[in-house]
Amino acid sequence: MSAQAPTPLHWKLVPAPAPVVLRGRTVALEPLSAEHHAAALWQAVGGHDELWTYLGEGPFATEADLRQAIKQKQAGTALVFLAIVPASTDKAAGYASYMRIDQANGVVEVGNILLSPALQRTTAATEAMYLMARHIFEDLGYRRYEWKCNAENEPSRRAARRLGFTFEGIFRQHMVIKDLNRDTAWFAVLDHEWPARKRAFEAWLDPSNFDADGRQRSRLQASSAAQG
Repeated sequence: MSAQAPTPLHWKLVPAPAPVVLRGRTVALEPLSAEHHAAALWQAVGGHDELWTYLGEGPFATEADLRQAIKQKQAGTALVFLAIVPASTDKAAGYASYMRIDQANGVVEVGNILLSPALQRTTAATEAMYLMARHIFEDLGYRRYEWKCNAENEPSRRAARRLGFTFEGIFRQHMVIKDLNRDTAWFAVLDHEWPARKRAFEAWLDPSNFDADGRQRSRLQASSAAQG
C-alpha cells in the first residue's frame, strides 16, 4: 500500500512586517521613535534595572543611553520595534518587536518585550499582544507566530501560555546572552489556531468582562481553554 502524497500548500511569500500603527480600545502601538518615545520610556523604566534581566541589552544608566539604543533600533532593518502607548496616558510605557522574520516560510517571532511596571498586568499590555498577533495572521498572512524566552524566565513562560501560545520544548545551550548561557523555551501559535485564540482575546477584552473598578470577571487563560 503506497503512502498518500502530501497535499501541496500552494504557499506564497508573505510581506515582511513594517513599522505600523495598530490601535485598540485601551492601547496603541506606534513605530518606536527616539524623538517621540525616549523621554516617556525613561520615565517609565528608569530605576527599574530588573526589567532588563532577560533582555539582550540594558540596564541603561541615563536617558541619553536609552535614547541612543532606541536610535539604533530605528536604524536597524532586521527587527521592527513598536512602542506600546496606553490610551490612559498617551505616553509610551514599553515596547515590543517583530523579529526573526522568515517570509519564505511564514514565520515570525514577537520578542524584545519591555513592559514598565505601570504597564505590567494591565488590559493595555494584553491588548497590545493581541493587536500584534492579529496583524501578523490577518493582515500579513503568516503561518506561525513564535514566542521564545530564557527557560529560567518563569513570568515570560506564564505570559506565553496565558496568551495562547503552545509550549514546544527547550533548546539547551541555545544562546549566550550577557556572557551567560541561555536555554530557550519555545512557544508558538499557528494560523489554524488563531481563530480560537482571537475569540478568547476578544471575549476577555470586551468591556463587559470588567467591573466598575476595572477588575476582570474571567481570566484570559480560562477563556483560551474554553475557545480551544
